[in-house]
Amino acid sequence: MVGGDAPVTVQSMTKTDTRDVAATVEQIKGLEEEGCEIIRCAVPDMEAAKALAGIKSQISIPLIADIHFHYKLALEALESGVDCLRLNPGNIRDRSKVETIVREARVRQVPIRIGVNFGSLPPVGRIGMTGGMSRHTDGVNALPKAGEASDNGYTVVDHMVDTGLWEIGILEDLDFDLIKISLKAFDIDTTVEAYKRMAKLVPYPLHLGITEAGTATSGSIRSAIGLGMLLYDGIGDTIRVSLSDDPRKEVYTGFEILKTLELRKAGPVLIACPSCGRADVDVHKLSNTVDEMLKKIKSPIKVAVMGCEVNGPGEAKDADVGIAAGAGRAIIFRRGRKSRIVDEADMLSALMEEVSIAEAEATASP
Repeated sequence: MVGGDAPVTVQSMTKTDTRDVAATVEQIKGLEEEGCEIIRCAVPDMEAAKALAGIKSQISIPLIADIHFHYKLALEALESGVDCLRLNPGNIRDRSKVETIVREARVRQVPIRIGVNFGSLPPVGRIGMTGGMSRHTDGVNALPKAGEASDNGYTVVDHMVDTGLWEIGILEDLDFDLIKISLKAFDIDTTVEAYKRMAKLVPYPLHLGITEAGTATSGSIRSAIGLGMLLYDGIGDTIRVSLSDDPRKEVYTGFEILKTLELRKAGPVLIACPSCGRADVDVHKLSNTVDEMLKKIKSPIKVAVMGCEVNGPGEAKDADVGIAAGAGRAIIFRRGRKSRIVDEADMLSALMEEVSIAEAEATASP
């Protein structure tokens, strides 16, 4: 479920050739293990659209077909049994073709995401009109950002929202309301303003994303800021972090964003001090080792790794399980109480023993 009272879901997109069913299924299964809840596949041609049936039969999470330019790819994807379509109103602009897709989706009760992207907006003044695809002459890049227009002039945010509303109108005219919508740009201010404006206009679930966000390092930061601003204000129902890296990092980052905002309790949260000259242990190595060991844990427990006596015991006491490491020994905490003192050589095994106990208790709790 997406929207309403359902939790915010984390999704990703495959980076394999969709026509290679085996490779695509293998990547999706890896994403399922990472916790990915919805997966999207590119559909560049009819062979890829047909391949979706084989992919769908071998995976456990909902499959979305990413459709651009050719409406018949959407029809074939529906025949292949996909769970959702993503349509781009910037490059499928013939109303009759959109209507054909919607009628077939309605019969199957398959949702449609209207995916508005800054990089593929229709020409200014030609929303819903065919032709005029050149970005050099479409006028989009000449539009001012929100807040930069003089005399309340037309902005890029206006154009993104109007593009989305055009296709929403088509779907509503056909009595179709299984709608999601996204309005993505690389600029955080453009993206945030577009989503905020659309959230006031329609009741449909919003798919959040910062498009082409960048590498795992820079893109995660950009996505965390942009998506975090919206989610903090209660805007957004499903998210995709777009990174130029392994898609499993997209899923990891997505869940970390939600956990930081306390919107999802999925897996452990690691608290780790940044280390300083007071530390008697290699906190960087210790925290990264613990982080790796915690990946097998599924319960929403809080684990603290601290490297000295200043903030360590206090921060560790706030966690379900904590360790305050010192010279040659470490203190293990459980829910604010000292559990035991162990030698440095035994601190990792002792910590994970306590984590296992905490996980068992969390699993047993109603």
